[in-house]
Amino acid sequence: MPYESGPDWQFDVPTSGSKRLPPSARYVESLTHQGYGFEAAIADLIDNSIDAGAQNVVVSFLRDDDRLVSLLIVDDGHGMNDEALDVAMTVGGQQKYSADALGHFGAGLKAASLSHADALTVISRTKRSPSTGRRWLTSQAQNDFTCDIVEARYCQDLIDRYDGVIGWHGTIVRWDEVRAFGTITAGQTDRFLNETIERLETHLGLYLHRFLDRDKFHIDIVVEDVRTREELDHRGVEGINPFGYRIPGRAGFPRTYTVPIEGLGELEMEAHIWPPKSPLVAFRGIGPLAERQGFYVFRNDRLVQAGGWNGTRSGETHHNLARIAINLPAQQNQVFSLTVKKDGVNVTPAFARGLEQARDADGGTFVQYLGEAEKVYRDAARRSTEVQRKEVIPPGKGVDPKLKRTLRDELPALEGEDPITFRWETMPADVFFDIDREDHVVRLNKEYRQVFNSGRRAGSNDAPVLKGMLYLILEKNFRMGRSSAQRDDEMALWNSVLVSAARCEMTRGEDSQ
Repeated sequence: MPYESGPDWQFDVPTSGSKRLPPSARYVESLTHQGYGFEAAIADLIDNSIDAGAQNVVVSFLRDDDRLVSLLIVDDGHGMNDEALDVAMTVGGQQKYSADALGHFGAGLKAASLSHADALTVISRTKRSPSTGRRWLTSQAQNDFTCDIVEARYCQDLIDRYDGVIGWHGTIVRWDEVRAFGTITAGQTDRFLNETIERLETHLGLYLHRFLDRDKFHIDIVVEDVRTREELDHRGVEGINPFGYRIPGRAGFPRTYTVPIEGLGELEMEAHIWPPKSPLVAFRGIGPLAERQGFYVFRNDRLVQAGGWNGTRSGETHHNLARIAINLPAQQNQVFSLTVKKDGVNVTPAFARGLEQARDADGGTFVQYLGEAEKVYRDAARRSTEVQRKEVIPPGKGVDPKLKRTLRDELPALEGEDPITFRWETMPADVFFDIDREDHVVRLNKEYRQVFNSGRRAGSNDAPVLKGMLYLILEKNFRMGRSSAQRDDEMALWNSVLVSAARCEMTRGEDSQ
């Protein structure tokens, strides 16, 4: 009915019609300024892979000599046909998500990619449809929302290039003109890659740890020579469980607390107390301890907040051992809201009021839990008998990721030092290994490589027992700088013994044939 002016309050705003107001093409530019960190952007794309049922995801840095030219995320998920790809590449495209999907807002592919690259290409195929592709160029999209259709033959060629990952179906996301790649100065590509991949390993290992702990899901990070297709580096991402201690810091933990929340009902949270002074990467290696205390919030098994108190209290050093796991309810609610970048959760005051009433099975309060975590921290701080291991130069390329993680858990790393690389090379028969102190390289004689692979195909991360033992005995030679007569004699001794042992092993292998 028509609106009639008057003094009474209008509970509904009266309208007189409607009109369509399509977004300005400059909306695409706003996607490039969403504040996505590099690691968070890659994680967002891998969420799409998980939603597509992928079991294998490869993040590939493509290198041309000393220059990084592109980045790819390749998966073996169910893929997309033309229609689905158009929806995925549409800015503001409508997409339905299941209750257990990791996707949430429908903007991640575009926003995450265009935050870091000026060209986004997506190529996909399903079991029943051929390869198809679309490309966004930010310069073009900002003018008129025009999206390129990728040449069909190239789509299939790129799919074929990665047939080790993609079989009958899968998707490739390609970033070109990556802005960070353009900032690398001459001679610094190796350092850039090592630091970037280390951060990416940690971020993916933490935020996707529940998926990585499953037997049938894998993420690999590789560096590929774009011309020869040779893998210059290959690292499997291992899950980093932020609650992955061996023994809790206090007996009786973890404990489950029930939190009554207005408008939501009862929410359970699992409260942990870490063992004090733990050297594990899952405790010390995921960021400053003061920032990693607090709530760890999961949505459909994906970590979306790693620490923080969400305004319910301030971070204090004596709460560094306190970490609480919360699984968000599946249903939409007005209490918890996820940030677009999936790096945090906003909460209403109802959550803080609920914490005041939270109880464990014995009636213990949340405040008492914090008090116990604080007591464990303060008691440990008073003790001064703890054995301190010396800081070491960390292991790098050529070391199996699981071994590398254990070494980093057990030994504190020297900051600012290039990692120690292991490489198989052609060397004189009477030399088992030598070292390059300046470049932090352990060279191994590839004549003896077969001894440590038992007929298996050799890979860059092979012979973990040998490399682990050599790392432990040789690391000090890199840390202590110039050689000495004593250390040179030690290495001569180890070389002699290892050459003899390797030859014995080779002879045993020949005799058994």
